[in-house]
Amino acid sequence: MTTTVLKGGRILDPATATDRVGDLLVLDGRIADPATPVPAGAQLIDCTGKLVLPGLIDTHAHVFRYVTGRFGLDADLCGVQSGVTTLVDQGGPSCITLPAFRHYVAERSRTRLYAFLSAYLVGGLEGHYYPELYRPSCLDVDATVKAARANRDLVKGIKAHAELGGLSRWGLDVMKLAAQIGREADLPVYVHFGQLWPTPDGGGLPVDPDAILPQVLDLLRPGDVLAHPFSRHPGGFVEQSGRVHPLVREAVDRGLKMDVGHGSHFSFRSARKVLEAGFVPDTLGADMHGYNTTVPHPPGTPDSHPDEEEHLFRGRTRFSLVSAMTAMLALGLALEQVVRMVTVNAAALLRKEDELGSLQPGRVADVSVLNDERGRWVMRDNEGTQVIAERMLTPAFCLRAGQRFDAQASILPVAQAA
Repeated sequence: MTTTVLKGGRILDPATATDRVGDLLVLDGRIADPATPVPAGAQLIDCTGKLVLPGLIDTHAHVFRYVTGRFGLDADLCGVQSGVTTLVDQGGPSCITLPAFRHYVAERSRTRLYAFLSAYLVGGLEGHYYPELYRPSCLDVDATVKAARANRDLVKGIKAHAELGGLSRWGLDVMKLAAQIGREADLPVYVHFGQLWPTPDGGGLPVDPDAILPQVLDLLRPGDVLAHPFSRHPGGFVEQSGRVHPLVREAVDRGLKMDVGHGSHFSFRSARKVLEAGFVPDTLGADMHGYNTTVPHPPGTPDSHPDEEEHLFRGRTRFSLVSAMTAMLALGLALEQVVRMVTVNAAALLRKEDELGSLQPGRVADVSVLNDERGRWVMRDNEGTQVIAERMLTPAFCLRAGQRFDAQASILPVAQAA
């Protein structure tokens, strides 16, 4: 029986309203009661000055490596090697490729893996690089529902898009089918907002970007997820006028959820507007992939990608899940709010709140330990906007089912002093 004691850290667990400095005891891969005597020979790890959190859950990952081309990253690079114990692949596998995702990714990774199944037969090939593969005839409702139902342990939702390029090609037909899949499978639909594809040659159907949210809202159910609320692209939460869309309040009142989905779309200016209007996202996905992260890519993949073209500061990774947490703090959110996004709220989205997202005794010992520094650092977005962060979180290590993994991923960003 192995015993680890994380000593002297700030233990923060929003699920149990815990916020204390002390020791966390891990016994044989599970969180132990604090009153349990520490056995002789226990491994002691000094966590003084660090945050000891429930294992972080990234609700927007792209880790279907090789199958999705350059798009898919190595799961453990984004996961345990970056201080994150659970990843949710957003739309990489489809009903056709889900068995490969299970065998080659989920079962072989040290990181815990779930998937929001693509509504499209092709899944997330090359980051949805080829728009015509996502037309209505490239969805199969029955096959996708069947795959989701047969893989409940792995599939926790459905991924779809409601954006300018798609609506100008096919109107609402694709979203109607995706919403049907979600209803029949009884799973939340995670909807990308903000332009993804260029409008087709000849212009396609005329689409008012500010009319996309109203059109899609009636298709969605409580628990469905509106992604990229802080996007700088048209067709999202911020109207062309620069105001927050008036229907965002109605969406929240209807029980729809919001996921930051940081990625290449993130805008500090949009984020400030949405937050100042009183809307705080429920979860915080990083949305890292091979086109916005500095990693070697397979030969033969596209030479450029819209996300890469927006990557103004090439040559280094500018974000990760933990650095996205720092960005939320720099925008004025409280630490407890941010931790809630990546722990208990994320677990609830997966309908796993009885197992994940908390440090309750008896739970599997998924624990993320973060460095928590004070100073002044520069953070940038893809618009070139800079903010000064006076608090910097970086991953130190994590425990995944009690096993330690140091945060040594080559893709982790390096903070730039102001």
